[in-house]
Amino acid sequence: MSNQPEHPTLLIPGPIEFDDEVLQSMSHYSQSHVGAPFVATFGETLTLLRQLMQTSDPASQPFVISGSGTLGWDFVAANLAEKGDEVLVLHTGYFADSFADCFETYGVRATQLKAPVGDRPQLPEVEKALKEKKYKLITVTHVDTSTGVLSEVKALSELVHRVSPETLIVVDGVCSVGSEDIQFDNWGVDAVLTASQKAIGCPAGLCIMMYSGRAIESFTNRKTPPASYFASIKNWLPIMQSYEAKKPSYFATPSPQLIHALHTTLTQVLSRPLSERFAIHRETSQRIKSTINSYGLKQLATKPENQANGMTAIYLPEGVQIPDILPNLLKKGVIFAGGLHKEVATKYIRFGHMGVSVMDPSRKDVEKALEALEEGLGEAGYNIPS
Repeated sequence: MSNQPEHPTLLIPGPIEFDDEVLQSMSHYSQSHVGAPFVATFGETLTLLRQLMQTSDPASQPFVISGSGTLGWDFVAANLAEKGDEVLVLHTGYFADSFADCFETYGVRATQLKAPVGDRPQLPEVEKALKEKKYKLITVTHVDTSTGVLSEVKALSELVHRVSPETLIVVDGVCSVGSEDIQFDNWGVDAVLTASQKAIGCPAGLCIMMYSGRAIESFTNRKTPPASYFASIKNWLPIMQSYEAKKPSYFATPSPQLIHALHTTLTQVLSRPLSERFAIHRETSQRIKSTINSYGLKQLATKPENQANGMTAIYLPEGVQIPDILPNLLKKGVIFAGGLHKEVATKYIRFGHMGVSVMDPSRKDVEKALEALEEGLGEAGYNIPS
């Protein structure tokens, strides 16, 4: 049982519920960010991230920088692209729009390949786009938090390497790392960016990234300096390399307490095979989605292959509005999120099921949420099919 003060169970697509031990790590006494004990912890954390991302290539490089996952977009736009470059952004929801806006801020030309709400661009469409124009980068949101749409990174990477091998493959894994399989080396991706507060299971405040040797080489060969100072690989690469080698280094002060929490949660995550973790998330997701279907409700992602394993975006039934359901769920001790996709934001809610809420069955978070949802729908006037 958790020792945390009683509180509503947070089941949004991040931040998520956190394990007691992780939260206790956040109360670690103050340390020097260049002292040997902290440097050792940071170095081990970077090595653990290699295991989570499934990379053993010494040319790849993990980065952990203070900031939100959004900072990862700036890193990509400022370092892997230059003003005037063309990039292809695969659109599965709200966050592709934002990534494209980030590119445009740096003078990079972003072309979005869009799919209908709840779907993803199909591989023949991607192939056609890659053959029509040379793109420096292609970006894909592995799981879009706004829609719960899962993209197929492996097949996409194979296509890009075949059709446009010089194009770098960038994966926005903010809502997928820790709940979806990502095989960095085997799939041949060049960058994965994520954040601490979702399936990884650490409080918000860390931007976490893995860059391939090819991506680092592309940065080294750029013709102009990076368009950011804080988000510059030039400034951060030697810092991360030093920390991983257990040597002190400094560019900007990290958060020792967050790094300790990240070290704790990664140690927990990697204490069992990743294949087991992903299977548990998948089985839990299927159980949730089957229950949602039994309630007569539909998902934004209608095709099974498009459905994420760490969250579910659920259309509300006719006549039920968000204010009819979310406040009622809160009274029952459960927090879901409202809609985010601008085209249908008022028509659906989002249920996050990842991390400790899934991996620790003694918590009964998922069961509590489904029971609350069933009761809440009934109290809102919806008759669930018998």
